[in-house]
Amino acid sequence: MATCWQGLWAYRFYLIVLFLPIFLLPLPILVPTKEAYCAYAIILMALFWCVEALPLAVTALLPIVLFPMMGIMDASEASIEYLKDTNILFIGGLLVAIAVEHWNLHKRIALRVLLIIGVRPALLMLGFMLVTAFLSMWISNTATTAMMVPIANAVLDQLHKAPRDKDVEEGSDNPTFELQEPNPQKEVTKLDNGQVHPIPLHPLEPMTQKNEEQHRFSQGMSLCVCYSASIGGIATLTGTTPNLVLQGQVNALYSGNGNVVNFASWFGFAFPAMIILLALAWLWLQFLFLGFNFRKNFGIGGQAREQDQAAFQVIQKEHKQLGPMTFAEKAVTVLFVLLVILWFTREPGFFPGWGNVAFANEKGESLVSDGTVAIFIGIILFIVPSKIPGLTQDPEKPGKLKAPLALLNWKTVNEKMPWNIVFLLGGGFALAKGSEKSGLSKWLGAKLTPLQQVSPPAIVFILCLLVATFTECTSNVATTTLFLPILASMAEAICLHPLYVMLPCTLAASLAFMLPVATPPNAIVFSFGGLKVSDMARAGFLLNIVGVLVIMLAINSWSYPIFNLHTFPSWASRNTSALCFVNTTMPSP
Repeated sequence: MATCWQGLWAYRFYLIVLFLPIFLLPLPILVPTKEAYCAYAIILMALFWCVEALPLAVTALLPIVLFPMMGIMDASEASIEYLKDTNILFIGGLLVAIAVEHWNLHKRIALRVLLIIGVRPALLMLGFMLVTAFLSMWISNTATTAMMVPIANAVLDQLHKAPRDKDVEEGSDNPTFELQEPNPQKEVTKLDNGQVHPIPLHPLEPMTQKNEEQHRFSQGMSLCVCYSASIGGIATLTGTTPNLVLQGQVNALYSGNGNVVNFASWFGFAFPAMIILLALAWLWLQFLFLGFNFRKNFGIGGQAREQDQAAFQVIQKEHKQLGPMTFAEKAVTVLFVLLVILWFTREPGFFPGWGNVAFANEKGESLVSDGTVAIFIGIILFIVPSKIPGLTQDPEKPGKLKAPLALLNWKTVNEKMPWNIVFLLGGGFALAKGSEKSGLSKWLGAKLTPLQQVSPPAIVFILCLLVATFTECTSNVATTTLFLPILASMAEAICLHPLYVMLPCTLAASLAFMLPVATPPNAIVFSFGGLKVSDMARAGFLLNIVGVLVIMLAINSWSYPIFNLHTFPSWASRNTSALCFVNTTMPSP
């Protein structure tokens, strides 16, 4: 009997994929309408995403098969949703991020900031959080964490080393700094975004070799890295995939929105929320793992310990080993800064941007998008040489000259680009379009009209808690993909500005702090040892609540002038009756 159950468990994903579509068949059979057909597809995909019976990207391809067969959309209409402007922005942004990572520019930034901040416990934790949050604004949260955790581990080893061990280890190389290099002695972990990152085989020392205080500080340092990676990603439109899902869903559902969600408007909304949440997370982790002894935590009035000096020397040594900035690093830095400037000034909203002036249609609307800018800079990375232009000897063919390689090559991009996210984004856009074409959005809106009697801030608070809870167990991309079209329909039904509901729930999808499986940064930190699930859950529970409160502050204050939330927008009248425009003033928060 036990063998039978073991066999069924081993084949559980095959059985789910086979029987779940059959189990849900009564819905479209008993209710033969397009709304029911679309609901069948959405429920099926949601369950597949939740249990991960199929790879997330493969599940996202189902609308191409189901929607034409159900008569909801033809195949060409469904297929075009898989490569929209938001997908292009994702690809272009990652091209620049891959270049930054490829030339180790992110490591140089991290080590330089840590040298400035210092190694006192509270300041060291703050330094790691600031660096991790900043890097995760521009490159993958997963890649940022995979780089920062070994650095934190090496610094902790020096801080917790007995003084007599210093001379024994002096001058030896620190293997934990071998970041993202091929090495047979390293394990690799494959994360849910399809990227593979090496995990050094140097976990945090067991508690028996440390006192309680050292062990707790190690836990706090580990959590501060993974938490700040998730927090930092919310600040920019390309920082984490749910932000791009929101932009794509808004553009898919409301084609005349005037590009209301762009890089500049999102940054103005999310960056202050990120700063506040990062500061509160630092205070919470400091209280939880370092205690109230601020004099000791900040190193006030005391002399530097030998361990502190040793830890500082480790960081200093690794920074020196990088040497002076190469031509490639300088070129990538210039292009990265240029990209950010072009993003901010394209269509800022409060003054005419270069997109409105130089590349506008007859209505004065910008013809170029953030994706256009990202791809433009991405193409330049394939053109600019990685060394000062000149000729060198080809080592494979003596006597022949060879030009230097470009800043990026396709082999590097192909290895590091998470192509599965492109399909995952496209699947979400196809679901949103199918909901609109089938009439499911309008039906849902009609059923949700009783919520008009509830205070809008109360609705948003409950929804943020729901999304934050849901994202602990499900991919944050899948969470936003499933929730946002429903939230848009609900907002239209009760005459709320759609962004008043969609923006906070998108941020809430990044509040995955409680479980190791919730997000790849959590999994990386947990794999290093020294942490229990209960430790992460205890620290993450309050941080989730704090995150929701910060989001409520953001959506009910400075987001109003940025997105003009005071009135119900004309572009949101997709399925809305004229009653919403009798009094266009939004309810007071």
